[in-house]
Amino acid sequence: MNIFPITASILSETELCNFIREKYALSGEYHCKLFRTGVNHTYFISGEKGKFAIRVYCHNWRTKPEIEEELELLNVLKENSLSVSYPIPDKEENLIQAINAPEGIRYAVLFSFAEGQKMRYMSNRTCYSIGSLMAKIHNITEHKKVDRVSYNSEILLYRSYDLIKSFFDEDLYEMKYIKEISPLIAKRFESSHLSENQCGIVHLDIWYDNLSVNDENEITIFDFDNCGNGPFILDVGYFCKQLFFIETNKQEYELKVQSFLNGYRKIRALSDREIELIPDAGASIFIFYLGVQAKRFDWSNIFFTENYLKMFVGRIKDWNDYYQKGDKRLS
Repeated sequence: MNIFPITASILSETELCNFIREKYALSGEYHCKLFRTGVNHTYFISGEKGKFAIRVYCHNWRTKPEIEEELELLNVLKENSLSVSYPIPDKEENLIQAINAPEGIRYAVLFSFAEGQKMRYMSNRTCYSIGSLMAKIHNITEHKKVDRVSYNSEILLYRSYDLIKSFFDEDLYEMKYIKEISPLIAKRFESSHLSENQCGIVHLDIWYDNLSVNDENEITIFDFDNCGNGPFILDVGYFCKQLFFIETNKQEYELKVQSFLNGYRKIRALSDREIELIPDAGASIFIFYLGVQAKRFDWSNIFFTENYLKMFVGRIKDWNDYYQKGDKRLS
């Protein structure tokens, strides 16, 4: 009986453990556990030489050259003593493994483990430290480019809408709202005329789920899978927007977002034009991630429903409404 073709698989923990042990010459007993499936699959492997993270990229999600660009960036940041999860070379100095999965080639990378804990409710001190580390990353990547996507209004807004409309009726209020605000956001970004030193390589997904915290102020950032080229304010705006929804008490939010911005500005300046773009930056990335969820429906179908769209777009609208009030201004 022929095996029916598939589009996605979950690799065996046992076999992946054996594969990694052999490729990286890890002696002694090791244990591998699947941590999360999603856009990519993450495993943790631990043993005598410590604990590591394994990212197994989904088939056709990233090309090998795109992954190489991501890993080169991480090594540059590591060489500059910045606290990021970095790739580990195997015994032959290779950073990328090719796995012949049932659906086709999947790439795998072994990363250093980000020590610490995920902290959803962060202190002012932690927010300050995250801002400082983000600014240090931006200082290193200023003027640099990777051979990957460049984040602009076409990618973040218009292409994302085209992906989303394949799943939802364009007559829905939420779809009309995205279509209405997208050209307004694009126009404000275009008219801001950000300078070259306000752009470079961005992470695009810095929030509590992609960083580990030790003792409030020791931060390690990981998951650069969406890194690309664009204005740095995208990273700043996205973190502020995530913080906005974590902190239901908006007085607490205001204190923490100012701590974050103060930490950033201690290392790197933010112009008035950049500050004014924070609400638009946060909204545009949320629209972009709706597009990612549509593009990767094989992973998101369990939650990607009309109710989810209403919730998600409701968050974008709440954020925009908050900053459209005359007395609300980031500074």
